[in-house]
Order: sequence, then structure tokens, then C-alpha cells
Amino acid sequence: MWVWIAVVVVALVVLVFAGVRLLSRLSELRRAAGKLQRRQHEAMRLQAGAARLEQTVLGLQQRAEQAQEQVEQIKAGLGK
Repeated sequence: MWVWIAVVVVALVVLVFAGVRLLSRLSELRRAAGKLQRRQHEAMRLQAGAARLEQTVLGLQQRAEQAQEQVEQIKAGLGK
């Protein structure tokens, strides 16, 4: 009889120990998931910023081409 009680008590102790370790791992995973989510939001903001920058560069490129055309027209008008 005492042997079975001892076996049950040892099994419960092992089960509680495993549960505590599992809960500590879950909290670590929760923190890691939070960090990943913050990094994902940061990456999305950076991607949006890069898209805006690309649009700005395209606009500047168009303006530079227009300015170059105007310079060529002015040179043609001066006979150069």
C-alpha cells in the first residue's frame, strides 16, 4: 500500500516539475513572439518608407529629365 502511495507522490512531483518548466518555456515563447511582432511592424514601416522614397526618387528623375530637355532646347535656341 505504501509503495503505491510513494509511486503516486513521485509521479505527482515529476508532473508538477514538468508543468513548471513548460510554463516557463511558454512565457519565453510569448516574449519571443512579442519581439517578432514588433520587428514585423518595424519592417512594415520601413517598407512603406522605402516605397515613399522610391516614389520621390522617380519624381526627381522625371524632373531631372525635364530639366535636361529644357537645357537642350535652350542650347538649340542659342545655336550651340
